Amino acid sequence: MTLSTDIAELRRGTQELILEEDLQRKLAKGKPLRVKAGFDPTAPDLHLGHTVILNKMRQFQDQGHHVMFLIGDFTGMIGDPSGRNATRPPLTPEQIAANAETYKAQVFRVLDPARTEVMFNSSWCNQLGAAGMIRLAAQHTVARMLERDDFSKRFAEQRPISIHEFLYPLMQGYDSVAMRADVELGGTDQKFNLLVGRELQKHYGQEPQVIITLPLLEGLDGVNKMSKSLGNYVGIQDAPGEMFGKLMSVSDELMWRYIELLSFASLPMVEAWKREVAEGSNPRDTKVRFAQEIVTRFHGAASARDALADFEARFREGAIPESMPEFSLAAPAGGLPIAQVLRSAGLCPSTTEAVRLIEQGGVRVDGERVSDKGLRLVVGSEHILQVGKRRFARVTLAVPGNSAGDRG
Repeated sequence: MTLSTDIAELRRGTQELILEEDLQRKLAKGKPLRVKAGFDPTAPDLHLGHTVILNKMRQFQDQGHHVMFLIGDFTGMIGDPSGRNATRPPLTPEQIAANAETYKAQVFRVLDPARTEVMFNSSWCNQLGAAGMIRLAAQHTVARMLERDDFSKRFAEQRPISIHEFLYPLMQGYDSVAMRADVELGGTDQKFNLLVGRELQKHYGQEPQVIITLPLLEGLDGVNKMSKSLGNYVGIQDAPGEMFGKLMSVSDELMWRYIELLSFASLPMVEAWKREVAEGSNPRDTKVRFAQEIVTRFHGAASARDALADFEARFREGAIPESMPEFSLAAPAGGLPIAQVLRSAGLCPSTTEAVRLIEQGGVRVDGERVSDKGLRLVVGSEHILQVGKRRFARVTLAVPGNSAGDRG
């Protein structure tokens, strides 16, 4: 395969490229770059937030470079402190191993298995031993560690910082040494850790890696980073219909953010979609195109067509009207219970009545009958609610004050 030197295309969708002149120099050598990204197997499923980085890895593959998908089975036992205001509970070796196995299967829904090297950092971290860990720890100071925003905030607020958390950036940096990485990809919250990798490579006599940071994808709530623990995620193993429905539930504003970070549509095409909406086209049409693209990517074109047909059939069954009352409800980070939303939207006189109607099967959300009385609608999502045959409302759950509207 002929190597590409198109930096402009590699820069698309990135937050920072450190340093671009380093990347140009590496590309000028005419050899495939060793491109690394690490994912700690802290949960069994990957979601669309992870694919922001995976898509960039695939782009490097398509340009002829060597991609290394690193499963942090060793660092996962430490727990990445990035963006945390408290110590992350470490996982057991058994949990790590089980999650790592699922990662190996899921990652090839994006990456080309023939051109991907899957690696585990336990293979070199376990060999360091106590003496090696001490030598590695000597390469960084406590003062430098406290330059990290999350550490400095916790220190100022007198929140505990465990000693083992200081080891995490060092171990992630050492991964780059062991893998002889030319480029490392990571989310914006990983910048400190990625820079540690550059410094350690210099210490070990290697040419420092280029760092490419990519934006963190907000979850369905439009506020927090997409996370399975927060329930605001779209899993890449979600069933086609479930994936399609989740993507259709995002707000019109958040839709553009998802398209920017997840769609493979060309930039001119996306600009054309924006013009159509600005000129009066229904944003739902753009959302359908995007949802079909994503479902096709992970489940195939036939499944995407079936998901759309099922979605539209459920709406036809409920005889969804063209116009209906619209509400924007302020909601906390954890979202709002469905019964409370029904009451606030005027569809039920009380939450008690809302619960009764749910039990009787008289409530639908986005055309689908609700059976879970404990259902919570997440912040940033938009839904069509139906009670009985004739009461409808379009509801957006907004961030308070805005009623207008892990490695890996």
